[in-house]
Amino acid sequence: MFALYAALWKARAKLSMRVIAGAARGMRLKRVPGAGARPIMDRVKEALFNIIGGDIRGVNFLDLFAGTGSVGIEALSRGAGFAQFNELDPQALATIRHNLAHTKLAEKARVTRSDAFQLIARQPMRRFRYIFVAPPQYRSMWLKTLEAFDANAQWRHQDCQIIIQIDPDEYDASRRFDHIEAFDQRRYGRTMLIFYRFVDDASVLQT
Repeated sequence: MFALYAALWKARAKLSMRVIAGAARGMRLKRVPGAGARPIMDRVKEALFNIIGGDIRGVNFLDLFAGTGSVGIEALSRGAGFAQFNELDPQALATIRHNLAHTKLAEKARVTRSDAFQLIARQPMRRFRYIFVAPPQYRSMWLKTLEAFDANAQWRHQDCQIIIQIDPDEYDASRRFDHIEAFDQRRYGRTMLIFYRFVDDASVLQT
């Protein structure tokens, strides 16, 4: 019986979401009702921001398929200057607003309701240093997202990184883009993070 309770507690802890570090450290975040979102595990989120390190301070961060807002909130908690949270689902939008209010980080955030591909087709509201992309699984949406960024020169600048979160089974190493290249990837169990940047050519905005 003790082993059963221990296993249940371990599973619950693995699924829980919290702010790992910074101003809102330790605060629990509400989850989106239902099973449509792709939440990021705390250990993967911690690894991601360990990779980014102190570079997060003062930058603009876009959480494109924001879900609970967990990743963008972590960025704000660690010192990002601004974060945009984009979602289409009403329940996810309500969850993001709740989590921002709960962590007292709403003043540095903007929540937008838009189809991600329509958003990418427009001019960005700011120049983003990091764009985090964790779309619904097994629909090739991560590739379509990269194709959309690749096609719109208004998003390209040399300091921007696009970070993709997918299941390793979704990864297609053969895909190439005209203006985007992968430069790093990490795997954490059933989660893969792939880091992309815009190729430095005449169409990429210089800082």
